[in-house]
Amino acid sequence: MNKKNRLKKILILIFLVSISLNYSQTRKEFFKSPTGFFLIASDLHMHSVFSDGRVWPSIRVEEARRDSLDLISLTEHIEYLGYRGDLNYDDRNRAFQIASGMIQENETLMVINGSEITKPMPPGHINAVFIKDANKLNLYNKLNVEDGYKAVKEANIQGAFVFWNHPNWIENRDDGIARLDSIHHVLLNENLLHGIEVVNEQTYSEEALEIAISNNLTIMGTSDVHGLIDWDYPKENNLHRPITFIISKNRTKKTIRDALFERKTFVWHRDMLVGKEENLEPIIQENFEIKSMGYYKKILTLRLINKSVVPFKLKYQGNYTFHHRGPVFEIPAKGYLDVTIKTLEILNEINMDFEIQNIIIAPKKFLEISKTLEL
Repeated sequence: MNKKNRLKKILILIFLVSISLNYSQTRKEFFKSPTGFFLIASDLHMHSVFSDGRVWPSIRVEEARRDSLDLISLTEHIEYLGYRGDLNYDDRNRAFQIASGMIQENETLMVINGSEITKPMPPGHINAVFIKDANKLNLYNKLNVEDGYKAVKEANIQGAFVFWNHPNWIENRDDGIARLDSIHHVLLNENLLHGIEVVNEQTYSEEALEIAISNNLTIMGTSDVHGLIDWDYPKENNLHRPITFIISKNRTKKTIRDALFERKTFVWHRDMLVGKEENLEPIIQENFEIKSMGYYKKILTLRLINKSVVPFKLKYQGNYTFHHRGPVFEIPAKGYLDVTIKTLEILNEINMDFEIQNIIIAPKKFLEISKTLEL
């Protein structure tokens, strides 16, 4: 090998290493994870030109990297194909093949195979992720309930995690209310439906959350992006895609899949979190800290620290009163707020009880959290 070619290879290697280092250094930490767990940032509902999206699959990978995601799935419609005159749709796994082929060795981001079973309501649109072969789902592509059931059954045979997409979509529900039809009860009774989107694109459905809680389904939130992600969620406006965080014991695909089936999720949408209390409470305990800044006479100053990307909108529920503000206030994301409390006497310990009004654990019900601090 001559010196010129050797130098060229060295420069390419340096360039690739610099890209890798830059990628790893710019990954966002959304939340501090409880000990022994990983928070897998996922978006499991998106599209490319291999159904009705407007970008090539590689763009979805690049967007996911920029958004510090850990897991994505390009869930192309089985029945609806937008570019028949331009693309070959013979292999319905093609979007997955292209996207997964972009993942580098030891990269944090993972791509899993998925499809969107797209029927009229009922049953509506249903996602299947962790599938093995999308082509087998395409065997049941008639737009009726019977083929909807058969496609969901096939997805389950493949070991898929199956969830109901946008049950509040006004094209299917003109009142925007998510509700179960008879086919959904069949799917639930046969354990063929495992989750439901409580958040889809810009919308949040209290009714879908109630369905999730009442039927012990996994709570999901997705972007359902078709164009560029920054078109839907421009960063200059401080917007972000909905993200489902999967609480996993490690970062393997098998364990993440298991966590989905175990309903270990919560959703970040706009400036709120949505999830079951048993999932959210340990996360908030880990990310909400209180420090004593000391007394001045009988006025105690406490520093309330938020380690997460979500602001905490607090309502104090205890018996003390504050010296400089009322009982409702906000701790900014990745920030802190100092509050002064009239304790009437010098204390050695204080207990602070809050309702966090942007952390939703059931329709119109917010997470309550208690913190005890030695002074």
